[in-house]
Amino acid sequence: MATAISNLLRPQPIRYVINGLTATCVSYGVLSACIHLAHIPSAGIANFIAAMAGITASFLGSRYFVFPGTTESVWHQLARFWLLYAILALMQAGVLFIWTDVAKLDYRAGFLIGTFLQMVCSYFGGKHWVFKR
Repeated sequence: MATAISNLLRPQPIRYVINGLTATCVSYGVLSACIHLAHIPSAGIANFIAAMAGITASFLGSRYFVFPGTTESVWHQLARFWLLYAILALMQAGVLFIWTDVAKLDYRAGFLIGTFLQMVCSYFGGKHWVFKR
């Protein structure tokens, strides 16, 4: 059974999806904890804290699970990772702006398009720029 699981997790895109789902769960869990346990009154502040936790989980998962074997400094990779995510956030905002504000189309479809583009660019950006070997 361990061999079957190991073979299933061998393809990098599968590990990328697992890492993304895990980081999303971390983010949502921290958001819920901030709102319901820590009683942070602002959902925006709670979401910011949650996003930092989710992005950190994504970085660690990417470095050690999705793209293992790198020997570069964690600090160099972390800087590129944060820059990549900042660029992706701007891209997502741009897609939503053009799709919804300019073209007057449903924001939900624009969100899905932007999220798909963000996912693809994040994978290839991580593979070829942040965690390159």
